[in-house]
Amino acid sequence: MRYRGILMAAAVAAVVAGTFALGGWKLYAREEAAVANTEFRQSFVPQVRVATVAATSGELVVSLPATTSAFAAANILARASGYIATRSVDIGDHVKAGDQLATIVAPELDHQISQADATLSQLEAAAKQARANQKLASVTWRRDEPLVKEGWIPKQQGTIDVQTLRANEAAVSVAEANVVAQQSALQVLQQQKAYQSVVAPFDGVITQRNIDIGSLVQADAVNSTFMFTILQSNVIRTQVYVPQDAAAGVAPGIDAVIRVPELPDHPFPGKVTRIADALQPGTRTLLVEIDIPNPDGLLSAGIYATAELHIPRKTASVTVPAGAIIFNRNGVQVAVVENGVAHLRKISIARDRGTEVEVVDGVKAGDRVVLNPAVELSDGDRVEIRT
Repeated sequence: MRYRGILMAAAVAAVVAGTFALGGWKLYAREEAAVANTEFRQSFVPQVRVATVAATSGELVVSLPATTSAFAAANILARASGYIATRSVDIGDHVKAGDQLATIVAPELDHQISQADATLSQLEAAAKQARANQKLASVTWRRDEPLVKEGWIPKQQGTIDVQTLRANEAAVSVAEANVVAQQSALQVLQQQKAYQSVVAPFDGVITQRNIDIGSLVQADAVNSTFMFTILQSNVIRTQVYVPQDAAAGVAPGIDAVIRVPELPDHPFPGKVTRIADALQPGTRTLLVEIDIPNPDGLLSAGIYATAELHIPRKTASVTVPAGAIIFNRNGVQVAVVENGVAHLRKISIARDRGTEVEVVDGVKAGDRVVLNPAVELSDGDRVEIRT
């Protein structure tokens, strides 16, 4: 029994000694691996891909959605009441300024003009008679005046002659004023008569027609009958809303190109014609209008298009690939490789163009930046450029 106890104690001691030996060996192996890893990391130089920072051109090219509209548009309303006697145009017809579009007939207006003309003749005759009476009164007074002074005619008669002359002079003024008033009334009627012939105010195309022969039209200050819509299409006005970051360099005269999806091989060059003086507060955009010559009529009003603006740059910038950007707690940075060492530099992005960004400070043209930098890349790390 005593011998068996000694054997068991020896076995336990052997197991304990083996366990301590195994633990010591594992600890030693772990420390050796850590030291080797540290040495490897210190001696390892990662290979990186780089891209060269490029200087941007002297102009900024932006492509923005745009809408076309006619250079001029007018709704033709009736200015004379009556019935449509003739209609000379229809939807899609091209007209010149002064071309007749329709004719309105109103017999009662013709009667009013005839009546006004007859009244004018009466008033002119009355004015002629008043002038004759005034002349007679003047002759009478010139004849009686010396006789009154010499006492051959009573002074009462002289007073009557003078007052008669003044009354006839006033009558002439009234008669002439009546003639002028009637002439004005007749001109109003004649102008209404002229409005019976509806003409085109400018060269263009008819896009709407709301009347036909026999239609009754009314000339009213509030509810005049809508007859036609005419658009001037030889010049197309294009409206573009330029965002704030590009609006600083927009000015009349800069080059622009209008592109229509349905006409991919036919760009329409033009120039910025006018701009709004202020940005719209809701969208922070600047309204820009571009006039596009359209002699062949390929462009239509009211279509969607794309406006390509060539805007001169106000400040110099460089282009950096978007894959080189580092976003972390230190802000926006890029890793610039100089003499085999990576240096982290903060940058300011002026414009994001998707695969590229425009940067205004932090780097310069010719710098080489690391593409897709590793998360653990730190300032001052040695790197090797992959060819």
